[in-house]
Amino acid sequence: MTTSSTPPTAPITRVLVANRGEIARRVIAGARTLGLGTAAVYSDPDADAPHAAEAEVAVRLPGASPAETYLRADAVIDAARAAGADVIHPGYGFLSESADFARAVIEAGLTWVGPGPGAIAQMGSKVESKKLMASAGVPVLGRLDPGKITEADLPVLVKASAGGGGRGMRVVTDLAELDTELEYAAAEAASAFGDDTVFCERYLTAGRHIEVQILADTHGTVWALGERECSIQRRHQKVVEEAPSPLVDRHTRADGTGMRAQLLAAATEAARAIGYVGAGTVEFLADETGAFYFLEMNTRLQVEHPVTELTFGVDLVAWQLRIAAGEALPADPPAASGHAIEVRLYAEDPAADWLPQSGTVHTFAVPAATTAFAIPTATHGVRLDSGIESGDHVGVHYDPMLAKVIGFAPDRTAAARLLAAALAEARIHGLVTNRDLLVRVLRHPAFLAGDTDTAFFDTHGDDVLGVPLAGAEAERVSALAATLAAVAVNRASARVQPGIPAGWRNIVSAPAHKVYSGVHDRYEVDYLLTRDGLESALVPDARLVSMAPDRVVLEVGGMRRDFTVAVHGAEVYVDSALGPVVLEAEPRFVDPATVVAAGSLLAPMPGTVIRLGAAVGETVTAGQPILWLEAMKMEHTVAAPVDGVVTELGAEVGAQVELGAVLAVVADPDAKTDSPTDDSEA
Repeated sequence: MTTSSTPPTAPITRVLVANRGEIARRVIAGARTLGLGTAAVYSDPDADAPHAAEAEVAVRLPGASPAETYLRADAVIDAARAAGADVIHPGYGFLSESADFARAVIEAGLTWVGPGPGAIAQMGSKVESKKLMASAGVPVLGRLDPGKITEADLPVLVKASAGGGGRGMRVVTDLAELDTELEYAAAEAASAFGDDTVFCERYLTAGRHIEVQILADTHGTVWALGERECSIQRRHQKVVEEAPSPLVDRHTRADGTGMRAQLLAAATEAARAIGYVGAGTVEFLADETGAFYFLEMNTRLQVEHPVTELTFGVDLVAWQLRIAAGEALPADPPAASGHAIEVRLYAEDPAADWLPQSGTVHTFAVPAATTAFAIPTATHGVRLDSGIESGDHVGVHYDPMLAKVIGFAPDRTAAARLLAAALAEARIHGLVTNRDLLVRVLRHPAFLAGDTDTAFFDTHGDDVLGVPLAGAEAERVSALAATLAAVAVNRASARVQPGIPAGWRNIVSAPAHKVYSGVHDRYEVDYLLTRDGLESALVPDARLVSMAPDRVVLEVGGMRRDFTVAVHGAEVYVDSALGPVVLEAEPRFVDPATVVAAGSLLAPMPGTVIRLGAAVGETVTAGQPILWLEAMKMEHTVAAPVDGVVTELGAEVGAQVELGAVLAVVADPDAKTDSPTDDSEA
């Protein structure tokens, strides 16, 4: 977009996407709907990524970390020139809200898809943007002076003035911890955004995160495309988003007046106050009474933009590009209809404090998806915007989001039901994800009732955190299915009489034996395949219908069930209507090289040690932080598993560690060890 109301003098022909993952694929798809050429950039870890393969041309950014690649403004602009692109679309994250980058793009003679550098700079500082919004009459939460905060002000939120995504944010409930949290927040903000400015404001423990989608052209027209609710969050990052908001619905009258009208008016006023151009989001924090306060303005496309696209039928990416070419919006936006709910599928373990995961995604399939990166013509269905495909590797350099899955239907309950079912039957093998958590949230009575404040996980954590979709009974039957699939594999590769099932005995003998470990239990599967069929003490009433290396059909309790089985190393993935199950096949013999000392703290992922919390020889208590790792855009605390003494530190600040590396050893000082035996004296 230009910085004035004058359209570009030359038509745009090719768009370079200065991003990666699903948003890069989304922009490429949007550009193609307009007949525009596409160009991508990729880092070394992303050399085989889908977004690089889908663009007409892709340019390498040498290096692995964001600082070496996607955050290099000069390298991105050089890539645009090399690819013959005349437009740069920044997506979200990385350089999307950098006024300096926007200015450099324009000065290079390229078209910038986004608001002008002035608007980005004004909204880039949360401190200054709140002052501006207050002067424009938009309600804001007052800033608190850290030196004057008292117990009566608690809880308070420490926030980084620059950036977003939960970085540099800390909730303080104890006044004695304020100074420490300010220090940590400033350090994190400096590392993430290059700006250590932080501030404090009142924290609404059970607030509602409401935002309004803005779309404005260079001719003075501003659309406010309804509101989204994004209240269900972890670590101040959104997990579930929807449009319209249940809270706003409750506070809006049948004639449209009330909270919704007030929100849209405030967002429109905020956009006009800075001469905004393009797509943007005005974010508010609301309470149950319907009162709302300005939080910030995101001067870019949001992760959750699909729910607005599906309820308004507006292709926001296409309109970003059309506005960049100088095209005018119609005077009035289309009317909204239906309901859309989006979930962010992350490679992370919610039960382990949302620990991100890295590794290979062996299988990624969402069979229920009816469309991808597009606005469907149907009134209901499931949209999949994915950054990965089967076989892709998820590294440690970037955000762990794998995909966005969006359910849409004429009403909220139907949208939630569709989305939950689509996620439950998805096949996701290779990494721990938050899929089960998302399904349980979508089916939770509180969510279905619209009670979706920012304290959702604090309130309902026991119902959704670490609770697998498949129960113990499902896991038990799946262990039998996994065993029978392994039998089929053995027979398929047999050189002698491959048609006879493994384990089959003409004369009764001892049963064959396999062992699996699951979430709920350890399963010793003893089985026989005889003239009379399957015999298994684990599932006595099971009848074998058919078996193949990747599919087993069993009849259990009079009901026939289909199990798909996939094996990757020691891990066995069994998918069925009972729920997805992951089992680990136990080896017959233990490799001594895999045994580590008791009390060892192992790296949960590859990362960088950024702080130490204890020293060798120091006495620590269970749960006390020993060190902090940074990986996948987040900080992770590695804590002492038991009371004891730190006898070893395996890494220092700045060290790069690999998955499973011994970071420290905490030993019981009172533990006694047996003296080694000297066989020579025996």
